[in-house]
Amino acid sequence: MTAATTATMVRTAGRQAWAGYVAAGAALAYAAPHFWWGAGVGATFPGDFASAPHGTWEAAIGYWVMGAVAVAGAVVALALVRPWGRRLPRRTLCALSLTASVGMTLWGFTYFAMQGLLAAGRVVSAPAFAAKDAHPQAAWGLFWYGLFVLWGLMLGRAAWTRLRAGEDHGVLSR
Repeated sequence: MTAATTATMVRTAGRQAWAGYVAAGAALAYAAPHFWWGAGVGATFPGDFASAPHGTWEAAIGYWVMGAVAVAGAVVALALVRPWGRRLPRRTLCALSLTASVGMTLWGFTYFAMQGLLAAGRVVSAPAFAAKDAHPQAAWGLFWYGLFVLWGLMLGRAAWTRLRAGEDHGVLSR
């Protein structure tokens, strides 16, 4: 392989790596508030933070474990585009990432579809959720589920790019 070919591959790989970085950023943007919610700070909570569980296993899983899972998701996204990720089995990494991508994207789009149905009066919130859905902080749900859509789409793009690049021509980044 000539130096010019290698330089072209590195430039192309660098341009293709942006999706992995965006996915990692979305993952960390999802993780950070989970950690501060676990610490008792209610900023950006999508609902009434005072009535949310605190000091229970449910809270530990919902805040700390989900934050840690999101950090792991950021590492996976970076593994798709960083040179150290080439040490991991490409097909396994891509299959895991593509599966997560589909799940997160559908999860986010489902939220928006439900919000559209609620706004159109086609469905009505169950009494147990009506107060939560009417709370002013519920608007944060639009951001959080939008983040899922972004994270899912970008993770999928990064995984697809990595899968198509092949082991010998994996996505490199400086």
